[in-house]
Amino acid sequence: MKVILPGGTGQVGTLLDRALTAAGHEVTVLTRHPTRERQVGWDGATLGRWAEMIDGSDVVVNLAGRSVSCRYTPENLRAMMDSRVDPARVVGEAIAAASRPPRVWLQMSTATIYAHRFDAPNDEATGVIGGSESGVPGYWAYSIDIARNWERAQAEASVPATRKVALRTAMVMSPDRGGVFDVLLGLVRLGLGGPVAGGAQYVSWIHDADFVRAVEFLIDRDDIEGPVNLASPGPLPQREFMRALRAARGVPVGLPATRWMAELGAFALRSDTELLLKSRRVVPGRLSAAGFDFAYPDWPPAAVDLVRRVKASR
Repeated sequence: MKVILPGGTGQVGTLLDRALTAAGHEVTVLTRHPTRERQVGWDGATLGRWAEMIDGSDVVVNLAGRSVSCRYTPENLRAMMDSRVDPARVVGEAIAAASRPPRVWLQMSTATIYAHRFDAPNDEATGVIGGSESGVPGYWAYSIDIARNWERAQAEASVPATRKVALRTAMVMSPDRGGVFDVLLGLVRLGLGGPVAGGAQYVSWIHDADFVRAVEFLIDRDDIEGPVNLASPGPLPQREFMRALRAARGVPVGLPATRWMAELGAFALRSDTELLLKSRRVVPGRLSAAGFDFAYPDWPPAAVDLVRRVKASR
């Protein structure tokens, strides 16, 4: 297959590029700063010569978007919105203009679109879209607006020959440096991997191997379109999530953190407490119904595998 990865230089794009290339597919990455072979420059907002890569391709997987690991200032929130919506819009324009459009367009989205809740899991059919919850910071609703607009940009694209899938993706856990697993493992090593603000908030996640396999599955399944949750079927409370990670790393104790301590830690890491405190209880309803078989449905074995791979690589 000829696969185009707009925004394919981040953590998720890198692992997908690596896996698809190893499988023998022809992968081209669209990036603002091309530095190597198979990378093509684009600005993520306007049509250009890069659109020629779309014409004649088989699959587009648009991953473009600024990292959410930043302080949620008004400026950063606007950049997070624009860096997602503009690329989705212009990818749609390129597909619409193609004489030989791709057969499928997978568009990155986020499991954060669902409400902060503890009472029940969110699947695609019965999940509650967030933005109107009580008892949470008001600015959390902006993350929901980003997700809605991100998906709307794809949904409104007029590309009748191309199947569209929105990937509502949970945190992708991989051993690569700089990713969320790397950060969490670093906290565990320092003895800081305990419950945050009580640890009742749910963590939704997906192992990197299952993420790649789910993308391949959705490329092949011509009968699936629309939003699909890319998350393991085993979300769990943060205190249990970190307990399993400590066990995998062989660290018996993790200091707990209060809400104000989490605020200080997020500030030091130039991140935001929404990433720590929002309860993302998301499950893969459509993937499971379609027969997708997770290699890592539960977190403890996934954590053991990831820790083993980190040790082997470093």
